[in-house]
Amino acid sequence: MTSAPPGQGLKRACIVGWPVAHSRSPLIHGHWLARYGIVGSYERAAVKPEDAVDFLRHLGAQGYVGCNVTIPYKETAFAVADVTLPAARAAGAANTLWFEGDRLMADNTDGTGFVSNMRATVPGFAFDGAVVALLGAGGAARGIVHALLEAGAREIRLFSRTRERASALAAAFGARVKAFERGERDDRSRGASLLVNATPLGMHGAGSLEMDLDVLARNCVVADIVYVPLETPLLAAARRRGLATVDGLGMLLHQAVPGFERWFGVRPAVTDDLRAVLVRDIEGV
Repeated sequence: MTSAPPGQGLKRACIVGWPVAHSRSPLIHGHWLARYGIVGSYERAAVKPEDAVDFLRHLGAQGYVGCNVTIPYKETAFAVADVTLPAARAAGAANTLWFEGDRLMADNTDGTGFVSNMRATVPGFAFDGAVVALLGAGGAARGIVHALLEAGAREIRLFSRTRERASALAAAFGARVKAFERGERDDRSRGASLLVNATPLGMHGAGSLEMDLDVLARNCVVADIVYVPLETPLLAAARRRGLATVDGLGMLLHQAVPGFERWFGVRPAVTDDLRAVLVRDIEGV
């Protein structure tokens, strides 16, 4: 069993990764700590791969009430936790750890962050009965698939560079999730009410996502989990066609909400002021 945190006092949380200097999580949680007048801290913890298991297992002994976990330790965090929630089990990875008594709990909030951002950005979107075209079959895609199914999606069509990976993901979730060849994505996206890019394509330096958006229905929403740049080539093309779009920054903000609430006891709001803080940092203003 993992080490629980010490008694009451200044509450400390952190983001664990290698590297971790690029993480914008301290901006988010620092903003909320100041807004709600909470005496606490949120730090970056750069942990070497050989130290990751020990660090996470002794998180509480180091004075932390919990943490976020980023690449490459999400699977490690899942493995060391005493209790894993359904979203973490669905993804096989955890991005949020906290204590309940002396038990280390693990969740994956990527999917719920995606859905919450969709609801905030496109409040009229109907998840119940939706047909979704989803590009990618990695860890982020797994979390999003789980959340979309929980929200009531009727069918999710997966397209990945490797058909085997998409097929494995589809098999893990059942009949409502179907895998297709990447070359089929234009034709199979017809009739979809939501198109999601859950790949790094579109990120600065990661190459572009080539797709014919003319096949999409006029009411299709286009979402991208990439947030640097804020408007990816995919979102720019969708806007030019007059489609509703959802950027990846909102997902980053909304996925942070559950962790903050568990560590500091307040459910924070994702506001325009908070978004502006992140936009300024991303754009280097």
